[in-house]
Amino acid sequence: MLESVGALTGSPWIYAVVALSVLLDVFLPVLPSGVLVIAAATAAAAGSTTVAGAASATRAAEQVPEVPSLLALILCAASASVLGDLVAYRLAWRGGERLDRAIARSRRLTSAQEHLGAALARGGGILVVIARFAPAGRSVVSLGAGAAHRRAKEFLPWSALAGVAWAGYSVSLGYFGAQWLGASWVGTAVSVLALFVAGALAAYVMRRPVAEAATAAQLTAPATATTTP
Repeated sequence: MLESVGALTGSPWIYAVVALSVLLDVFLPVLPSGVLVIAAATAAAAGSTTVAGAASATRAAEQVPEVPSLLALILCAASASVLGDLVAYRLAWRGGERLDRAIARSRRLTSAQEHLGAALARGGGILVVIARFAPAGRSVVSLGAGAAHRRAKEFLPWSALAGVAWAGYSVSLGYFGAQWLGASWVGTAVSVLALFVAGALAAYVMRRPVAEAATAAQLTAPATATTTP
């Protein structure tokens, strides 16, 4: 993993690659943007350790390449995340009848749209933050908010918070994984596993309101049927 991004970590191109990957994965959730962010942060941790150790050597600054800034990585990934959300939101807003029919055919998108609308109306947009960690959750929420014509001031602040939280978590995994386990494939694998675990938990939390709503509907249906004349 480190070898695959090693050529990029010494140049500003790493930020462009990270930003492009994060921006596009709202439309192509299969892109490993989280893995790339973790790998870049791991390489940054390894490079910073090398630079610190070589700083006392003669002419070390000329021999050791630059490493990515962790703060710049967080800002880059978070900004790209919000921008991707906004693009998906606006496209869904203007999607028209064709997109409405596509959403109507998807039970997942329809349920997400309904629960997102209720959550945003109650000021409970934390669902947007949780969805950012779930596989394809970002796509579902951004498209659902746009298709439901939710106001931008209800959605975008939560999208920004989600982007910062996700980027900070991913960069922290890469950095501290390298610090504690070493800048090797083991440390990177553990960090990626932690990202997947967070995604699985977020997906479970997102599905839980849908399951609870379906259960409540099933419980109330017989009572309604018996009271109907």
